[in-house]
Amino acid sequence: MIEEKRALFILFGATGDLAQRKLYPSLFRLYQKGELQEHFAVIGTARRPWSDEHFREVVTEAIASLEPSTKEAQAFASHFYYQAHDVGDAEHYVTLKNLAEKLDSQYQLAGNRLYYLAMAPQFFGTITKHLASEEIVSKNGFNRLVIEKPFGFDYDSAAELNQKIRAVFPEEDIFRIDHYLGKEMVQNISTVRFANPLFERMWSRQYIDNVQITFAEELGVEDRGGYYENSGALKDMVQNHLLQVLSLLAMEPPLNFTAENIRNEKVKVLSAVRLYSPQEVAKNFVRGQYGAGRLGEETFRSYREEDKVAPESNTETFVAGKFLIDNLRWADVPFYVRTGKRLTEKGTRINITFKDLPVDIFKGIESKGQPNVLTIYIQPTEGFSLTMNAKEIGPEYRARPIKLDYRNSAELTVNSPEAYEKLIFDALNGDSTNFTHWDEVAQSWRIVDVIKKAWENETCAKFPNYAARSMGPAAAFELLAREGRHWVWQPEHWYEERDLL
Repeated sequence: MIEEKRALFILFGATGDLAQRKLYPSLFRLYQKGELQEHFAVIGTARRPWSDEHFREVVTEAIASLEPSTKEAQAFASHFYYQAHDVGDAEHYVTLKNLAEKLDSQYQLAGNRLYYLAMAPQFFGTITKHLASEEIVSKNGFNRLVIEKPFGFDYDSAAELNQKIRAVFPEEDIFRIDHYLGKEMVQNISTVRFANPLFERMWSRQYIDNVQITFAEELGVEDRGGYYENSGALKDMVQNHLLQVLSLLAMEPPLNFTAENIRNEKVKVLSAVRLYSPQEVAKNFVRGQYGAGRLGEETFRSYREEDKVAPESNTETFVAGKFLIDNLRWADVPFYVRTGKRLTEKGTRINITFKDLPVDIFKGIESKGQPNVLTIYIQPTEGFSLTMNAKEIGPEYRARPIKLDYRNSAELTVNSPEAYEKLIFDALNGDSTNFTHWDEVAQSWRIVDVIKKAWENETCAKFPNYAARSMGPAAAFELLAREGRHWVWQPEHWYEERDLL
């Protein structure tokens, strides 16, 4: 029998795109499954002067794609209340407190409160300070704070922000969201490793030649040009998503599968990531910015032509680089990462390339096969494959690569919980396994700050340096080529062969 969760959600940034695209549908899915029933309420706050009725109309529209009945949608939306709110005005928090206490009594919520900050990080400290000073934090039940990225802009700003938040909430009640950690196949990384002795026994420098992590987006910055100008791919993707996946791939086996033990192992890995000198950054990292391009008959404008982007912008929309982890398991194994906008295809995948045998018994044979590669597909498809070699049928000895392939079915994927749904549910349960701890955030910023500062001290980048819908600048391919390697995933080849790029 499903146990109903009792909680008051106080959502700062309730009129925003994230709330409407992700949060309201995720809450509705929990409602449909019975995790939320009668004993929950949501207070949405933002600057806009909405009424409860209008707010409920917005919520109903946001869940329309899930095809609820009219009765079900109305019943769900009736739990939503709106308050126009200035996050810097103490009087507004007094009104918020009164409404929270009223709803706590009306819905019998036992003082359980989850504060969700879907706003810019410069407001996080102000909000948490007022939650304490105006005594909105309840005396009974749980009080948990959920924070969207980015958490700071560099290590110093993140540390200052963390200090402000920790003055109100203990670390165990702070849930820093990285939505990639809620994705099914990201969570499956640990299962692929630790539930398969075949892989775990080979998961080291002795057998693995290199690891490649690709986060590719086919879209440009769309309507986020203003945000992206102050972020760029390094801070937007590498500091959080990519380094989180790297830490899961490289961590030692935890003593058991608890949030604390997993976190401890991830922090050890991030602490072992080599911090480069400026000269090493120049050698091991590449940045890019997309120019105009085409795919088939469709053409795309350059980043500098996007809305709210400076015409001479030097903000990077692409990053590729090599991380090294200085510990016994991974010494000298390159972890190649790349992420970018306006790339050939949308896709997030991990390629683990295994070493060749030390003795080439096929010397002199024309076709000797390819390296063994384990691929973990995260999106848009989910699953994994293992590339092996087998003999071609025929009189001659020719090896050819074959794939042992498993993909989650469309039915399973559609019916599996969406990332935000799982993460909200985890926060309700106080399970921080798939959230980032301050120690992880701090070390990630230390790693990224070194790269960022090296770039800031360089002369202006020669942008744009890759065409929209290609797979990045030439230097990203040269990064691997000079070490005798190549990117395993090269979707652009299919399009180039057909003269579509």
